[in-house]
Amino acid sequence: MICSGTDPYQPLEKSVGATRTCIEALVKHDFPIFVFTKSNLITRDIDLFKKTDAVVSMTVTTLDREKQLLIEPDAPSPEERLSALSELSSEGVKTVARIDPLIPTLTDSEVELKTLVTALADAGARHITTSTLKPVVGFFPLLENVDSELKARLKPIYMDGELRVGYRYLNVRQRREMITRVAKQAKQAGLTFGSCREGFPELNTAACDGASYFSGDEFAKSLKTSKHQT
Repeated sequence: MICSGTDPYQPLEKSVGATRTCIEALVKHDFPIFVFTKSNLITRDIDLFKKTDAVVSMTVTTLDREKQLLIEPDAPSPEERLSALSELSSEGVKTVARIDPLIPTLTDSEVELKTLVTALADAGARHITTSTLKPVVGFFPLLENVDSELKARLKPIYMDGELRVGYRYLNVRQRREMITRVAKQAKQAGLTFGSCREGFPELNTAACDGASYFSGDEFAKSLKTSKHQT
């Protein structure tokens, strides 16, 4: 997995090439590669992905440029990411997509999600993964300085949720409603669906993060029954 915690295609990668060097080493030894990013720079390495069993997961949280600049100001535009997905898919690289984080009152409307899921499907994504926003300690004071109105909407919503290992979850009812909304749109678009760490494995139709699309039959089979789906 490259990388589950930090985007491997940050702007500096364009000149440094550290991620490409790592992928070259993995490809040389026939490792399957699962790449997570929200950068269109990933298309630079299509030649390497075509040499091994690779799945690319692209995060597109919203198609609304104004909202995107609020929550991820230094990331490539949604259009650039959709274009990257299309290019990867057209070159035969397996692609999945993440709508993450799903933010109540900001990116979770049914109309917006339908438009987004349709665009991701049209760009070649085979699977949708989603996850709700889970604020950590200090999140709301920071948000106050960025968007006080959004903070005023979000904080009361999270107050009746539960705290898990330092993360504040929405209450079960709201969480299920939001996750179900995305699952419904994925189904209508003909895509598989999964949510990780939300607690609703019955909504998943494949491994939560899209890893079911690796070619190895035994690997995919093990994922379908794995606790990782929850």
